Parts: sequence; structure tokens; C-alpha cells
Amino acid sequence: MTELFGHTRAHVGPRHALITPANHVASVIPGVAGATCVVLINPAMGAGMTQMLWTFEAGGGASLPANDLETFGYVMTGEVKVSLAGAEHSAGPGGFFFSPAGKPWGLSQPEPGTRLTLFQKRYAPLAGAGSARPLFGNAAEVAGAPFLGDPAANLQVLLPDELAYDLAVNLFTYQPGGHLPFVEIHIMEHGLILLGGAGVYRLEDSWYPVEAGDAIWMAPYCAQWFVAMGKVPASYLYYKDVNRPPQ
Repeated sequence: MTELFGHTRAHVGPRHALITPANHVASVIPGVAGATCVVLINPAMGAGMTQMLWTFEAGGGASLPANDLETFGYVMTGEVKVSLAGAEHSAGPGGFFFSPAGKPWGLSQPEPGTRLTLFQKRYAPLAGAGSARPLFGNAAEVAGAPFLGDPAANLQVLLPDELAYDLAVNLFTYQPGGHLPFVEIHIMEHGLILLGGAGVYRLEDSWYPVEAGDAIWMAPYCAQWFVAMGKVPASYLYYKDVNRPPQ
């Protein structure tokens, strides 16, 4: 629906941003064909990483060359074939993959309407940490745990907690009324997308109503807090930078 009078829930500031589906504008991404690509978060807004949403048409695909970027991809809807490190896997809803820096990867044979969230950053090497491994997985096969002992907030850690990985991607699911136990303020940057449900996110001194499809950027030390609202669980996928010494 067309918004009259320029109204939007979106906000872009120097230390946090909210982008809603009503704000999406497609970009051309070299190596990606037959897809609508929306760059949600990017260093142009002050972030240290990039978050994108790709929606494929029939016959679409992607072929990305090796470079200094590492990529995490998560299938939100549909199904697609992922080519990585000489292997191919079919990924449906909840399927994910990680491509380390220096590795080419590709997507092919998507079902029409297949949607992926992707996080990318430049890899920060660490002496003695070893090398991050390419991997495939599915969120349905990853055990969750109550966050800080609260059964209303379930946390699934999708990437290995090893020094070789300088990023983490997690899935948080809240029962209605579930919330973060305190206002977090920390060195880690976040990129986030709401997968389902609704709630209210506090970002610094502002409170934002959020729902499925909304994307959020949080700079380091951005005060943050979330509560799930409504009658169904709320879930979001989020990125953070980890395992590197503070500069």
C-alpha cells in the first residue's frame, strides 16, 4: 500500500537503523541474476558489515568469486542449491551455509520466490586461530538453550564458537511476553532481521514497533532491548562480530 504524507516506521541514524519491507529498493549485485537484491545494511551507513535480502525468480542464480569477504547465508523461504568448497547441498527453510574468505560459492535452481538473508564482512585473521571451515546446516537440527536460564527466550548458535570464526550468527525465539533480561550495551555490532512475530525494540533512547521482515542495525555500544508482543512467538536472525581483541 502506498504511504501517504511520507509516513514510515523506518529510521536511519549514526548508531542504529530500522529498515522495513515498505522501504526496500533493489540494487544490482554483480554475479547475481534473476533475483531482487536489497542491501539492508552496509558500510555506507557506518556499519562494519553488509546485510542483504535476495529474492529469486525461476532460473535465477548467483556465482560469487573468491575474495576477502566471508559470507553467511540463511534460507527464509523456498529452496535453492548451494555450491561451496566442491560440494552441493539443497537448502530449504532454515537451511544455512558459511563460505570463508578466499572461497568461491554459488546458488542455483531456486524455487520461484526463494528468499535468503546474507551477512558479509571482511575476514580479520588472528595468529594461531586456524582457518574457518566451509559448512552447511539447518536451524531445525541445531539445539537451542534458554537464554540466561529463561525458557521464554530460546537461543540457537548456528556457527562454531571457535577462534577461527570472527563472526557469529544466532537465532533467537521469544514466547509472547518474552524479553531480554536487561538493556545490553557492548562492543559487538549487530545486523538483524525479524523472521516472524512482532515486538518492540529499544535502540538507544528510542522504542520501535517491529514485525516480520524488519531489519535492524546496531553499532557497537548501542543500548538495546527487545520484548515479544502479540499472540505468537517472535524470532529473529542476527549477526555479531566476535573472537577478536578490542582495538
